Amino acid sequence: MTRNAKILVTIALMLGMALAALDTTIVGTAMPSIVGKLGGITLYSWVFSAYLLTSTTTVPIYGKLADLYGRKPLFLFGSAVFLIGSVASGFSHSMVELIIFRAIQGLGAGAVQPIVLTIIGDIFALKERARVQGLFSGVWGLSSIVGPALGGLIVDHFSWRWVFFINVPFGLLSALILMFSLKEQVERKKHKLDYIGTLTLSISIVALLFAFLQGGTSWSWFSWQSIGLFAISALLLAWFLYEERRAAEPILPLDLFQNRIIVISSIGGVILGTLMFGITSYVPLFMQGVKGGSATDAGIILGPLLLAWPIAATISGKVVLSYGYRLTALVGTALSLIGVGMALLFTPQVSLPFIIVAMVLIGTGLGFSSSAYILSVQNAVPWNLRGVATASTQFFRTIGGTIGVAIMGSILNAQMAQRFAPIFASYQQVLQHLPKGVSPGNVLLTPGVRETLPIVLLHQLQAALSQSLFWVYLLLFILAIVGVVAMFWLPGGRADQYMYKDEVIDAAEQQQSEVVMPHIG
Repeated sequence: MTRNAKILVTIALMLGMALAALDTTIVGTAMPSIVGKLGGITLYSWVFSAYLLTSTTTVPIYGKLADLYGRKPLFLFGSAVFLIGSVASGFSHSMVELIIFRAIQGLGAGAVQPIVLTIIGDIFALKERARVQGLFSGVWGLSSIVGPALGGLIVDHFSWRWVFFINVPFGLLSALILMFSLKEQVERKKHKLDYIGTLTLSISIVALLFAFLQGGTSWSWFSWQSIGLFAISALLLAWFLYEERRAAEPILPLDLFQNRIIVISSIGGVILGTLMFGITSYVPLFMQGVKGGSATDAGIILGPLLLAWPIAATISGKVVLSYGYRLTALVGTALSLIGVGMALLFTPQVSLPFIIVAMVLIGTGLGFSSSAYILSVQNAVPWNLRGVATASTQFFRTIGGTIGVAIMGSILNAQMAQRFAPIFASYQQVLQHLPKGVSPGNVLLTPGVRETLPIVLLHQLQAALSQSLFWVYLLLFILAIVGVVAMFWLPGGRADQYMYKDEVIDAAEQQQSEVVMPHIG
């Protein structure tokens, strides 16, 4: 590629990354207020889980197709579906509609971020790639500053629908630039797609997600519905693993997991996804429901986490080159553990500086960890497996977020039902005069109604929500401990000792080539 072409492709990819980053930060911030307007706090986790479900199950599919047919057509298709889902979400009139359209949005999102990372791996060698992380970390940083605050401002001063409409200009511009600037030479040959593997994996995840989301609320954990869903999920997963060993072109080649780097990075990705989506989903709920803040306040409190992440990722790329994957990942997981441990102390009386410090530590930890996982996996495989390998890291990250948010939603609903019931019974006369469309479970997320409640009732509800969220943070803390322990199995030493042989050749050729971008990063 010429230098100008690399610059244009990089700009397009940065816009694509901004698309994913803005959606994550804006929607997470705005959701408490959206629930306050549309109702249905028991469906809170479904809005995230539906998006994560479809984006999770499609990630390995897009990764495999990108290796077979090229990166560009899959990126353009994913962007189009994502934008259609975004516009439809903005026109939702109920929580059920929003959940359905978020699922469509996720179908496209499954292509955007993993293929962006795959193209970076294609056009930049290891040393360049580590420097380019600075640019993409800057995108996350800018989106992380603008996104939460913008989401809060939109909800507080305009319509929440613009939270979804704002994706459109970024997506269109990214697609247009990439369409004309990225030229691929993909060997065209007949391929046999792994339809059975795709179907069994997708249904297995859907069954597992339903089991976690509905268990303990719609039916008992030991009911035939829960047991049946878990059994279906396990059987289909076993069928998927069997099929992947016999498929000519498996959707997720199991041979990849003979590599220790990929195995440990996948475990780390599951935990990283759970921490990331758990914190960004439930800290805004804490800020608005327990601390009584606005949507803008909820967005601002996520800013330190989302700003620390890209800064840490930029530093992490250099640390990986000098000190290797293990040290980088250990630093990241340890910082995340400390930050999540501080979240266990979030109460109605907790101070704002304390929350900010926790967010900075978690964001810094996630930034160090994510760079180590991506770079390690991409450097361990050849080009024809880089798409599916990169997608596998995104797959396990999103599967962690999908299942994690579902479990956390189930825990939160069960705890809220237990703690709110006696309060509602004691204040039945007060709560039965709530305005139309506002249920007792949503009063903490509806500022105008919240201010009219008796102070004693308000404090009891805030304490109950805080105590319910404690169990969500406890789950995250336990997973963070597992993440620290797992990273001791990553290889030590410098990262270039573990490069796939084709990557070593690429690096040597890049040093002799005039077509480089030394100013990147």
